[in-house]
Parts: sequence; structure tokens; C-alpha cells
Amino acid sequence: MSELIEATLHESDRAKILPIVRRAVLECAIQHPHSAHPVGGAEELFHSPSAQAIKEEIVRTGRKLWQRQYVDGNGGNISVRVSEEYVICTPTLLSKGDLQVGDLALVDMQNRQVFGPGPHTSEILLHLEVYKAVPQAKAVIHCHPPYATAHAIAGVVPQGNLVPEQEVFVGPVALSPYETPGTVAFARTILPFVKDHNTILLANHGVVCWADTVTHAEWYVEIVDTYCKTILIASQLQPILREIPPGKIADLLAIKKGLGLSDPRLGVNLVAEPEKSAARLDRHAEESAYARLAADDGQNAAKIDPLVNLLVDQVMEFLRKNN
Repeated sequence: MSELIEATLHESDRAKILPIVRRAVLECAIQHPHSAHPVGGAEELFHSPSAQAIKEEIVRTGRKLWQRQYVDGNGGNISVRVSEEYVICTPTLLSKGDLQVGDLALVDMQNRQVFGPGPHTSEILLHLEVYKAVPQAKAVIHCHPPYATAHAIAGVVPQGNLVPEQEVFVGPVALSPYETPGTVAFARTILPFVKDHNTILLANHGVVCWADTVTHAEWYVEIVDTYCKTILIASQLQPILREIPPGKIADLLAIKKGLGLSDPRLGVNLVAEPEKSAARLDRHAEESAYARLAADDGQNAAKIDPLVNLLVDQVMEFLRKNN
């Protein structure tokens, strides 16, 4: 009986440890997912299976933005940094509701288009400034969600500490000054804010959000626009809105810090210390990471599970000897 209990506890411990080790291995594996591509291998990179998966994600995200009426006409732009030197982005003068994989372009970090059937978005300069300032940023979305954009036009930063999701995933929202869209001056308006804020209101223009994936960046757009809409309605019911108590905000910030998300209230620039704050992979990101590894190098991806099992065995052996 004792052996049966011990075996059951062993399997229970293993079941707890395995997903932790697996996520840690995948986090390390995707830190430089395209480092195997040599300089000058832009064509190979742009047409690789992993780039195809990213392009499809961009297209899906564009349609979500259009369906939610966060973009109109040919407005809005999306990009993903696929290597140290290259970014895949949306084209200019095309509705995000009509976006196709074949429409996307590849540009370098100096804003030189390498591939694409037509001109890339004129606002890529904004995206490039984000990537240069925040190495943690892997995807950027600029769009015009109506409630958040209304705040940007009015010059009103939404009151904070009202909704938990906003505090954890977005936090305090910054407001950058107006400059002519598509210019270097406009792109640089976000520099004072972008390391501490993943979501910035662009005065008289819209919003820009950055994240580790384009899907997550789109989540931030949804969160901030819904938040702006909600507090606008709430303020019509009660002009003075009751904030979440400071002690409870501290609890939310602890959750946020655990997720590796930046926030000026934490007193630590997490972006400047990526080794201490790499965001833990959620289920979506874990599946995406494994898919990209498999697409880039099926042999290496196939080694992930045996490596994870070996590491778990070593952890279990350590625990057995020290308990």
C-alpha cells in the first residue's frame, strides 16, 4: 500500500513539474526564434513556414479589428518583428477587412522594403521606434478604436484603478502629443512613454499597443477601448467613480509583475531587465511557440519533449534524494 501511495504522489508531483519545465524550455527556445537565418537570408525568412504562420495571424487580427470597428477605410496598421533585422507589416491603402497573406510586406529596421507586392504602411516608423526602444516588443498594432480615440481627441487620460483587467494587462494609459502621422516626429512622440506603457493614446489620432504576440497586442486594444467605454457610461451614472482600494491594487500589481508586464507603479523598469521579467507563456503563446519551432526546424522541435522529460526526471530525482 505504501508503495502505491508513493507512486501516486510521484506521478502527482511529476504532473505539476512537467508543464513548468516545458514552458521554461519553450521560453528559452523562442528568445531568438530566427537566429538560424543568416544575414541576407531575408527571402528564406519571409517565405518560411514560421513566417507564414505569423502572416496568417496578422490577417486574422486585421479582420478582428475591422469587425470590431477599430479601423475604417484603409486605417490602422499591424506589424510583427520576426528577427533582429526584419519586420512583417501590413501594406498601405488597404482595408484590414480585405487583408490577405499575399498583401504583407517585409521591411528592415531602417524602413527599407525588402519584399511585398505594394508599398508598406506609411506608419511603420512608429512601429520601428517601438521595437528599437523596447526589445521585449514583438508585435505592434496602431488603430482607431472609437472610445479610446475619443479620449485621445479630448486629451483626457482615463481615470485608473477602476477595473482589474485594465490594471493587470494595460495599467495607466499614457497620452502622447500630436504630430503629423507617418513622420519621424510622430513616431518619436511615444518614446517618453513606451517603456512603461504597452498602450498609448495618440493625441487626435488613435492608439498604439505593443506585446509579445500580435494576438496579445489586439487584446490590449480591446481592453483599453472597452475600459474607456465603460468608464464613460459609469460616469454618467455617478460622476465620482469609486476606485479599487490601494491594497487591492497592490494585489493586482503583484499579479502583473508575475506576468512580466511593465508598469510605472512597480518602480522597476521590467523592459530594461528582460532576464528578470520574461513574460510567462500562456496556453496560446506556448502552442504558437511550439508550432513556430516545428515550422522552422522540425528536428529541433521533435527534441523538445525528450529534453523536457529528461529535465523532469532530474528534478524528480533531486526531490527524492532531498525529501
